[in-house]
Amino acid sequence: MLTLFHHPMNAASRFVRLAFGEYGEELELIEEKPWARRKEFLALNPAGTLPVLLAEGDVPIVGANVIAEYVDETRGVLKRDKRLFAEDSIGRAEIRRLCDWYLVKTESEVTRHLVRERVFKPHMPSSQGGGSPDSAAIRAARANIKQHLKYTNWLAGTRDWLAGTRMSYADLAAAGTLSILDYLGEIDWAENGAARDWYSRIKSRPAFRPLLNDRVRGLSPAAHYANLDF
Repeated sequence: MLTLFHHPMNAASRFVRLAFGEYGEELELIEEKPWARRKEFLALNPAGTLPVLLAEGDVPIVGANVIAEYVDETRGVLKRDKRLFAEDSIGRAEIRRLCDWYLVKTESEVTRHLVRERVFKPHMPSSQGGGSPDSAAIRAARANIKQHLKYTNWLAGTRDWLAGTRMSYADLAAAGTLSILDYLGEIDWAENGAARDWYSRIKSRPAFRPLLNDRVRGLSPAAHYANLDF
């Protein structure tokens, strides 16, 4: 069994968990506090970022997109119509673009700030940046949510799946990101019907079930978080 160093409120980690789940492969999960910078973890990834996969032979593979490429090369090419990457180069380019949109752009403009202020800071020592949430950072992140949801709503309303006719890594990257915001109760699904319907389809898949069981100490999820019919 492969091992994944992750955090339940890290979107890139959720993306990787969903990908392995879709391929029916279990992972041993080790929760890593990214602010702790453990020596053992830094030996695997000097950057101290998540996720990190210990692949065959305990070789560390670092970063969600790198792990996704590895999973496609070692598992996906054998899945035929269930492959999470497109067969053609243009389709793969669009999937990569949307993975970057959610795992980099949405992360840097929204998710990272809300998770740091609302989830991480209460558990971080003051010497590592812990303390009271920065209300200005929270307001700025919340102001950016609407644009990202609007774009997701457009994608979901004009395509069968976010990147085209088949479910792909793009859907898993978006789901990994938006599921964290949903846990935190930061999304108004009522104003984004197409995105809500798409998310409901993703949320109902067996691969998503472990994410619905994720809990953060001291912070309960939104009431509808685990509800498949929301």
